[in-house]
Amino acid sequence: MKCPHCKSKMIVLELKQVEIDYCSQCEGIWLDTGEMELLLESLEKRDLLLVSFRLDPLSTEKKLRCPICRKKMQKAMAGLDSAILIDKCHRGHGLWFDKGELRQIVEQGSSPMNHEIMDLLENMFEYKLK
Repeated sequence: MKCPHCKSKMIVLELKQVEIDYCSQCEGIWLDTGEMELLLESLEKRDLLLVSFRLDPLSTEKKLRCPICRKKMQKAMAGLDSAILIDKCHRGHGLWFDKGELRQIVEQGSSPMNHEIMDLLENMFEYKLK
């Protein structure tokens, strides 16, 4: 799969039975539909976080193409504590996170007492998510 941001070839990594497509050039991450939900630890926070996603039709940021269907993705604001602008395939193929965005989302959807997923992500990407 090619990176929607820099067009480099992405690598597939597995984290807790979730396949993460990672671009080693721009450090972005692609998650297929449903994979982000599997990374969030707190069911209550996960549900609140997923409801927080809202399209941002006024964004002036360049629209990236979905690596699966090649159609331009929509910009969406996500987050409970702070809004993070991410890319979402309007056909439902998945979500694109620029460097650091997935970390911010997972932190908001995780319990402060249990950051196992964050530890795994940081170890997997050698602390490049910050």
